[in-house]
Amino acid sequence: MIKVGIVGATGYTGAELVRLLLGHPQAELVAVTSRSYQGQKLSSIFPNFLGVTDLVCTGLDPAELARECDVVFVALPHGHSVALAEILVAAGKKVVDLGADFRLQDREIYGQWYQEEPAAAELLSQAVYGLPELHREKIREANLIANPGCYPTSSILALAPLVKEKLIDLSSMIIDAKSGVSGAGRSVALGSHYAEVNESFKAYKVANHRHTPEIEQELSGLAGQDIRLSFTPHLVPMTRGILATIYANPASGEELSQARLTELYASFYREEKFVQVLDGQFPQTNWVAGTNNCQLAVTFDRRANRIIILSAIDNLVKGAAGQAIQNMNIMLGIAEDEGLQLISRYL
Repeated sequence: MIKVGIVGATGYTGAELVRLLLGHPQAELVAVTSRSYQGQKLSSIFPNFLGVTDLVCTGLDPAELARECDVVFVALPHGHSVALAEILVAAGKKVVDLGADFRLQDREIYGQWYQEEPAAAELLSQAVYGLPELHREKIREANLIANPGCYPTSSILALAPLVKEKLIDLSSMIIDAKSGVSGAGRSVALGSHYAEVNESFKAYKVANHRHTPEIEQELSGLAGQDIRLSFTPHLVPMTRGILATIYANPASGEELSQARLTELYASFYREEKFVQVLDGQFPQTNWVAGTNNCQLAVTFDRRANRIIILSAIDNLVKGAAGQAIQNMNIMLGIAEDEGLQLISRYL
């Protein structure tokens, strides 16, 4: 059995990691840490784990984690993972960081967007961006994974086929994305209070959301040139899920059709276990809730000469914990969908 630890187990992402790992046939969850709930049983914090686990939250002890665990998931806010990852990687452990500390390869860009000191260049160079559909072979050889953000996961998967094949005007991309409030985390904040969110719908961090450079980095790598795009996130009064609606214009001289676009996406993702390309339907967040799936649909608006892509994921699963476990499976050479064969609850 793979011995697994979770740092930051009592946030929404940490709790989702616990839920999924407890059902993983090849993983044994042996350590969970929490600054706020040290000394308390997980099942007293999240009663859905009653009768399932007797694990007690401990304080963060990197040396103990290195002794007990083969793989450590770090579910901490940005700026808190670097020192821990350095210790664990040096000890030969596999680390999946679900924060932002290793997602941006350009240290200067990280500093501009996060106002934090970036990871040292040597450690950063070891990190692999953990979007398996694009970087599977690098993930296999990695010890340190930068788990992608939720918005970038939905957006990059939606745009990757078009960008790689250079079928769109790369300056025309507009991402209009909506997320449930669990994306804001479990910490108390005015903007995610029930009374502030219920019966309302708002955009936030317009033109300056920190996921923007992450999306641009990955799409630039696919295109072989620098890309700049518009990304606007919105908060929806629901618990979980992301739906991204993305617009792009065809590249000059490209004759596109609905049939060509549908075949492009079907071919690009044909071997992917967790990407489902819909034909004649448009994804809904309920269809992927609780799963590691990303559902995509692409439409050609001939009248406006514009491509529209819709992408739906569960922000806590494919957008966080599920993708982290998918990365663990790849790193350890086990079936990629082990522990992730999940069916949406639908309602």
